[in-house]
Amino acid sequence: MDKDEEIKNENLKNNEAFDDVSFVESTEDGEALPTKDIVKKLREEIKKLQKEKEEYLTGWQRAKADYVNLQKDEEGKRKELRNFVTIGLVEDLLPALDSFDIAFGNKEAWEKVDKNWRAGVEHIYNQFLGALESYGVSKIGKVGNVFDHNLHEAIETINTDDEKIDHTISFVTQYGYKMGEKVIRPARVKVYGFVKE
Repeated sequence: MDKDEEIKNENLKNNEAFDDVSFVESTEDGEALPTKDIVKKLREEIKKLQKEKEEYLTGWQRAKADYVNLQKDEEGKRKELRNFVTIGLVEDLLPALDSFDIAFGNKEAWEKVDKNWRAGVEHIYNQFLGALESYGVSKIGKVGNVFDHNLHEAIETINTDDEKIDHTISFVTQYGYKMGEKVIRPARVKVYGFVKE
């Protein structure tokens, strides 16, 4: 038998020797404690354990709440970063979108172009706008809409004697774009202004 096995067997014998031994709370003199003192000690131990349990539970709940808040903060930061990148991309695409609008705006020249070619270009433009809309980007500026200084930039006022169309858009010179409620670029428009005779 090697030395490790001897030590293992010796430990087993020592543990078996204590199997039938029970420990009793005692005084300093070695006498058994009265039952009421044992109950008192057990109650104190229970109070101590309950206090520890409450501390652990409170700590766990606080850690869980912190984790939930961290997840919300991280999701908010990811969303903000996504929006920032999307807005940057839209700003880079604005000149191309403006070129489409200019081409469509020149009705005389546009009508002279082959009908099939026009349909193809219009389809590409609509795909372009559809992709932007899937990211929450929408076009701003429509003739007849009420002027809103948060969405539109007035470049000219057109006098009118028709009070019904006062402060409405008469012409869009450059469309604007927004993502959700955030304006990426305001629409540049001409606005009707009512003039009393």
